[in-house]
Amino acid sequence: MALIVFTAALMFYFNWKLAIVALIPLPPLAIMTYRRGMKLQAMFGRLWTYWSRMTAVVGDALPGVRVVKAFASEQREIARFDRRSDDYTAHEWDIHKVWTTLSRIISGLMQLGRLLVLLAGGYMVIMHPSPENSIGTLLMFLSLIWQFYTPIMELANSNRMVTRAATSATRIFEVLDTPPEIFSGPSAITKHRIDGRVEFRQVSFSYEGAQPALREVSLEVSPGEMIGLCGPSGAGKSTFVNLICRFYDVTDGQVLIDGVDIRDYDVKWLRRQVGMVLQEPYLFHGTIADNIRYGNVDATEAQIVAAAKAANAHDFVVSFPDGYDTMVGERGQSLSGGERQRISIARAILHNPRILILDEATSSVDSETEKQIQEALDRLVEGRTTFAIAHRLSTLQAADRLIVLDKGKVVEQGLHAELIQIPDGVYAKLHKTQMEMNSQVAVQ
Repeated sequence: MALIVFTAALMFYFNWKLAIVALIPLPPLAIMTYRRGMKLQAMFGRLWTYWSRMTAVVGDALPGVRVVKAFASEQREIARFDRRSDDYTAHEWDIHKVWTTLSRIISGLMQLGRLLVLLAGGYMVIMHPSPENSIGTLLMFLSLIWQFYTPIMELANSNRMVTRAATSATRIFEVLDTPPEIFSGPSAITKHRIDGRVEFRQVSFSYEGAQPALREVSLEVSPGEMIGLCGPSGAGKSTFVNLICRFYDVTDGQVLIDGVDIRDYDVKWLRRQVGMVLQEPYLFHGTIADNIRYGNVDATEAQIVAAAKAANAHDFVVSFPDGYDTMVGERGQSLSGGERQRISIARAILHNPRILILDEATSSVDSETEKQIQEALDRLVEGRTTFAIAHRLSTLQAADRLIVLDKGKVVEQGLHAELIQIPDGVYAKLHKTQMEMNSQVAVQ
């Protein structure tokens, strides 16, 4: 930019008339560059959409590669990717054509400017000769024109790269500027430790645009009490525990911990008080030790080993050649489901939460592995306020209290022996159905 300004000043100094002639192509150049730039910006926006669709096919197929192979659907997935790739390539080619046209226009305008200066300068030299309108001045001016137009062309030609980067930046900032749905207030509370008393007061919750998932749920849970959450699919069990972690805010009512509305707590501090063991444990790419330490980044090696032993994970970990330094692979795919679950339990043990959520923690393993996991869970829940979700009711019989949800409402609560005695009760029907299914499996 400094070179452009300096060269323009020299041009006006030596011959202001020719300098004005040299500026004639700039207004149409600016207009064309702006209009084409706006068109390119819109096209780059669509290009990123096509790119997202194409990569989504890859991101969908690769994690599910076993399912793809099991159904012999490789060609179908290849065809799906080819369609997305063709859309992306075609749009990239459209952008290239628009840009090539703009580049030719820019080059043509610059050549037109040189021609106009040559014609006007030649006319002045022939018709009005003077020291200012000499051959030497004209040749020097043509040299200045080259120095003036070259950086202008480079700036105009950089428009494609700048527009592409600006479109990408816009998409990035849209994500960065999205306000968090759940946030802590300016006077958020943090405590050194909580007792673990949980209370739901007339809690209702609806996902956006959906029917209520919970309806006027009221419940008090004492510190250290284990609650079994059961009910048919879609009854609201997962929603119930998600509200405790404040992944969502209630639509109506209050969720309280130790008598304080959880919306008054600092949300990060609150979530550190809650531990979760899920049906599909997520392991990060790294070592076994790294994944256990995720529950407490300051944990020592001895604490990691102790947590693994409590989770019945130590024996299989030390059987690997690299022991706790064994890489688990992407999402822990190098380990079995039961091994991943026990590492997840070890992580929760090391986290040492006051409130624990178990969401179908033993549903996807064989009987022997389930026994080992259940032993680890028994050690984990000791002394903690626990909410356990399970479809297999037999895994909940050790709970201090069973809460039965149906259509978002608490319809029954009590001990297993009490609930199976309720005529036409939801729990009794679920128990009867599962017993019949188990009998059929045993006969087969």
